[in-house]
Amino acid sequence: MEGYFAVVRKKIVVVFIITIGLFALYNNLSWFMRYMYPLKYEKSIVCYSTEHRVDPYLVASVIKVESNFSPEVMSKQGAVGLMQLMPKTAIWAAEKMGMGNIKTEDLQNPDLNIEIGTWYLSSLLEEFNDDITLALAAYNGGRGNVAEWIKKGQLEQNKEEEIPFLETRNFVAKVKKSYKWYKRLYKTELNQRME
Repeated sequence: MEGYFAVVRKKIVVVFIITIGLFALYNNLSWFMRYMYPLKYEKSIVCYSTEHRVDPYLVASVIKVESNFSPEVMSKQGAVGLMQLMPKTAIWAAEKMGMGNIKTEDLQNPDLNIEIGTWYLSSLLEEFNDDITLALAAYNGGRGNVAEWIKKGQLEQNKEEEIPFLETRNFVAKVKKSYKWYKRLYKTELNQRME
């Protein structure tokens, strides 16, 4: 009988600890979510978002999904830095922006990466009539691919579930989820910086 009570006692203790943990987590949800969705480089994000008329929460969300705010990240495909810019795209964008020659290693500079990435995101939003889904799909899967999908009737506005590339579909979904959290968690900080 003592063995039975020992097992019941252990289960009660485990349930109690889990309950306390959930209560503590609930009371610290904002802290926990800020840990899950960090915000760094606010000054650059706000500066270039304002300059290129892009929602800073969207820029932060792209950075979160692409690199989790790590400027040294390089993908297997060769994308570089915070906003995971392909060197060819970044060089093209830099020319369009009137910058001088840039090198691939320059893209690990957080400020430069955010500036070029935000400009590029702005150009995609303009091209796809401010449709965030299409612009993000183009950011990840290529603007030519998105234009082709639209032309063939494979993709409509705001229909992320229709995106033919699984990786791109997942990217769009992750950025949109992050976008909701960044707007909720950092409304005060970013709005103050934008004033």
